[in-house]
Amino acid sequence: MNLAEWLGSVSDDPYAFVMGAFPWGVAETRLADALGPEQWQKDILFAVRDGLPVDQAIQLATASGHGVGKSCLVAWLILWAISTMTDTKGVVTANTETQLKTKTWAELGKWFHMFIGRELFNLTATAIFKPERERTWRIDMVAWSERNTEAFAGLHNKDKRILLIMDEASAIPDIIWETAEGALTDANTQIIWAVFGNPTRNQGRFKECFVNGRFASFWTTKQVDSRTVSFTNKAQINKWITAYGPDSDFVRIRVYGMFPSVGEMEFFSETDIVEAQLREAQSQPSDPLAIGIDVARYGKNSSVLYFRKGRDATSIPRQRFQGLSTVQLADKVVEANFAYHADGLMIDGGGVGGGVVDNVRHQHLFCYEVQFGAKDDTPHTVFGSAGEKYANKRSGMYGAARAWLKTGSIPADPDFKKQFSAIRYILNKRDEIQLISKEDMLKLDPDLELDDIDAFVLTFAHALASHAEAGSEFPRKLLVESEYDPFSRERMEAA
Repeated sequence: MNLAEWLGSVSDDPYAFVMGAFPWGVAETRLADALGPEQWQKDILFAVRDGLPVDQAIQLATASGHGVGKSCLVAWLILWAISTMTDTKGVVTANTETQLKTKTWAELGKWFHMFIGRELFNLTATAIFKPERERTWRIDMVAWSERNTEAFAGLHNKDKRILLIMDEASAIPDIIWETAEGALTDANTQIIWAVFGNPTRNQGRFKECFVNGRFASFWTTKQVDSRTVSFTNKAQINKWITAYGPDSDFVRIRVYGMFPSVGEMEFFSETDIVEAQLREAQSQPSDPLAIGIDVARYGKNSSVLYFRKGRDATSIPRQRFQGLSTVQLADKVVEANFAYHADGLMIDGGGVGGGVVDNVRHQHLFCYEVQFGAKDDTPHTVFGSAGEKYANKRSGMYGAARAWLKTGSIPADPDFKKQFSAIRYILNKRDEIQLISKEDMLKLDPDLELDDIDAFVLTFAHALASHAEAGSEFPRKLLVESEYDPFSRERMEAA
């Protein structure tokens, strides 16, 4: 049997295609130590096989944890679909163009170069097609746009095969789903619509494919736990479970492949908060002292100076002020620095905070201006939060504070605990942790105060060098040693 005949023979069996199209177990290849797909990948391939041939669309939705091999399976489906039926058409999209280029299409390139039929097709940066029939036999990579849905509306290929794949589908807008759904209506046509993603959102079309969703009856669904896949990073998974808690929504999404229990997720573990409040305050003499300064923006809000020396955020009481001008608050900052010999002053420079920064610097005192909305450059390796992705500086500082909380000490103050418990987050379209804004939280609970915790997390804005005298309650004595004495007997006699 020649190659063309074999490809035709597996037209209705993507699993047989995958097992025969790549060099599984062949020495000196990338698959030398691999025997074939993971069980969950087999299940999806079998679902396609068992649904063919069919007069209605095969619709498959897979929600999974992180790193289970979604892009790998997408690559197999693309190569199977285009190489085993003449004049196949398809579109592959994802949550972002970056995801498409660097993950989905890059993975396709890896498998294309191991594919036994690669000489039959051309692979470009945006498409795979049959050279002599590139207008009718092709699958395109298309970045979605809510203002331009033509690529999804034009998915017609009567009497042939259509493949539509959505990667990281939880973040793809409903309008794209609706446009694609309206187009996939050709009779006597093989239509395979497969969607994959981390279940990051509790609303939208991806969520509604699953149990109790409006469209659940149209979809064959699967949930994949990262712990069940052979090649996932189990050490990283255990780190997430320890950091966030086994029942946290973060772990539900990133590990279990389950949708969050609520739309917005709690950021701090209740256990970590309580244990930090009960933990005895300890620090080393050389631990640097950081002071975080949150500047009040609203009438009832307070400006707060928060002191943290190493693992100790308890011993030096925070200072709260109301009704101070930027000049007056700057004076308070200078006084605190003089009393405690801080190694770093981190001031929220947003809004009126910029005036405090200017006035502190006017008094020839160095300080860091921190913009909560800036790109995250928090020193995560210092605080134990390395490897986590944050949408902005505010989220990043909170992430460092959360990692620190597991071994640090904070005041046993019920109001302070309430502030920690109130912090919520979502995962944005780039799969980054993004805190719900302070303004939005205050709209939901006008009595909520977050000044203390914002000042606290500011102490994580920058890494500081060790300093043996940081945290002293008294000014250092100025010690000057000199061999020159203008009033020595020798000098007096000489005069």
